[in-house]
Amino acid sequence: MKSVGHDSLKTGRTLEVDGKTYHYFSIPEAAKTIGDVSRLPVSLKVLLENILRFEDARSYSVEDAKSIAGWLPKGASSKEVPFKPSRILMQDFTGVPGVVDLAAMRDGIVNLKGDPQKVNPLVPVNLVIDHSVMVDFAGTDEALQENITLEFERNAERYAFLRWGQEAFENFSVVPPDTGICHQVNLEYIAQVAWTANVGGKDYVYPDSLYGTDSHTTMINGLGVLGWGVGGIEAEAAMLGQPIAMLIPDVIGFKLTGKLPEGATATDLVLTVTQMLRKKGVVGKFVEFFGPALDHLPVADRATIANMAPEYGATCGFFPVDELTLDFLRQTGRDEHRIKLVKEYLLAQDMFRTEKTPEPVFTDVLELDLSTVVPSLAGPKRPQDRVELKSATTAFEKELTSSLGVPAAEADKKVPVAGTNYELGSGDVVIAAITSCTNTSNPAVLIAAGLVARKARALGLTPKPWVKTSLAPGSLVVTDYLNRSNLTEDLDAMGFNTVGYGCTTCIGNSGPLPGNIVDAIENNNLVAVSVLSGNRNFEGRISPNVRANYLASPPLVVAYSLLGTMRKDITTAQLGTSKDGKPVYLKDIWPSNKEIADLIASSITREEFIKRYANVSKGTKEWQGLKVATGSETYKWDPKSTYVQDPPYFKNMAVEPRLRAISPARVFWLCWVTTSPPTTSPPPVPSRRTAPLAAT
Repeated sequence: MKSVGHDSLKTGRTLEVDGKTYHYFSIPEAAKTIGDVSRLPVSLKVLLENILRFEDARSYSVEDAKSIAGWLPKGASSKEVPFKPSRILMQDFTGVPGVVDLAAMRDGIVNLKGDPQKVNPLVPVNLVIDHSVMVDFAGTDEALQENITLEFERNAERYAFLRWGQEAFENFSVVPPDTGICHQVNLEYIAQVAWTANVGGKDYVYPDSLYGTDSHTTMINGLGVLGWGVGGIEAEAAMLGQPIAMLIPDVIGFKLTGKLPEGATATDLVLTVTQMLRKKGVVGKFVEFFGPALDHLPVADRATIANMAPEYGATCGFFPVDELTLDFLRQTGRDEHRIKLVKEYLLAQDMFRTEKTPEPVFTDVLELDLSTVVPSLAGPKRPQDRVELKSATTAFEKELTSSLGVPAAEADKKVPVAGTNYELGSGDVVIAAITSCTNTSNPAVLIAAGLVARKARALGLTPKPWVKTSLAPGSLVVTDYLNRSNLTEDLDAMGFNTVGYGCTTCIGNSGPLPGNIVDAIENNNLVAVSVLSGNRNFEGRISPNVRANYLASPPLVVAYSLLGTMRKDITTAQLGTSKDGKPVYLKDIWPSNKEIADLIASSITREEFIKRYANVSKGTKEWQGLKVATGSETYKWDPKSTYVQDPPYFKNMAVEPRLRAISPARVFWLCWVTTSPPTTSPPPVPSRRTAPLAAT
């Protein structure tokens, strides 16, 4: 934040925490002029504070503040307000173009005899490299290093470019590859909930907020940080300090009551929420969660729900900050002063949730009793198509001969797999992957997966030989607590060796299947299945050879690797035979909630988060060994490169703009044909979010 507004509403106040003074713009003070906002959804209060802070009578006005204060929760708003986030989050694929543009701007300013150091992001930008690791190798102790080696061979040029940017730009940081998924790193480390900046010698505090160049940026709303995914142009505009206009959104309240029953996981909860909200229709709307269940719903579960906002269609799924949020900040190693500042600031702004907080007024309200949530899957093609676990096989049989297009006469066909002693048929699970930011951020489901592996191993069970198994932890801390709880050895024994730290199977980086498996599938028109702990399962996304994909909790992923098929009911089918010859069922290896909670309490420590993130920018030996011209203010473009090229935007640009007359010319209005009766009314004036129509 380089500047603040002129504060015509006189809302500027100070807050003292541990003897340090912070300046802020008071929502309660503004309410004395713009109207009562005590029951405004907290997510809208974030937008309101943004207006108060930057109000300048031009881009941000008092009228904008009044529009939010007078927001009526019925019907879509036609009023636009500007929003400028506190920071930007990028991942490596969508972030590279932004860094290319910054590098090109530096070249442009050098050509004009200017100082290249003047070109830097105006708001903090964090780029996390997490989208490039692929599961080429799996199921062995060497898989992680082998995948990292291939990753750097494939991406050396791009990584070297980002490594240069890491050192060249101010207000720009890079989290190197093989550290974690951007959304989990954001949750565990980058996010501060209350952001601070020094402007004109004064320390200001304001809500942490962000735009991300990845759709699942919404995960951070589980921590009470307002953010969502945007396109590259919007992200770059915000990076350069430009506000983006948005319609004041409808806000759907989602009331949560009760507690999850024994055997149900956060994954089952989010699949239920996704189905409900998709049915409701929340595209372009905010969803804000409230209700008594928040008194005990941990941030990890909230983040799981917030992560899948793109799947239920909302702009964001927001959870207000409360004491559990502070507990999470403390557990993940945040500074105690920051934690105290978060609470004091949000209390002063009437944005801190307590048991006595009155329910906000919403556009509409849905309600879910958590005690009704049951084990579930979602698939075979869409994340909102939830099926109860006990009905999954029946549902798959219907899909197999309908949407999946297998003739009934061929549904039960089995074919031998070359070089093996087993056969493969439609419905067989060929990929079982614990992957994606949705679930790898949640210790409860990761610990549960490890306990399923431990119990299965103790009984002598192993995954079916046609199943490719993998584990991609969301951060290095996950490996730490799996090691501390001694679950890593059990997961490895079940073939769930760590294959990388990043988005893998969920974004299609599942890697190749064995050639004989592919031949059996493709030559016989089989419908192979994947079971993954991800957030998206569209046909063709996970693997080109897998047509049916089911989202499931991590412990269910392990269980399905043992069963090996969707054609049997996993709730009743025999998973295998124990060492002493007895049949083993799902109930025999499923952990209790107490077992999970006890291991979480004994294996996750604040110190591990502090240690892991102390040198987060250092990276692996492969990252440190990249050949890059460090210390250079401008990038040395390789004219032979087929990937990173110097764009022509700033070529031959002059200090003074060269204007020339367009003559002859006349103004015209863009028109379109409708079925409505003709009208003589003048066309509407373009809004702030629409560029004026061009003249020719």
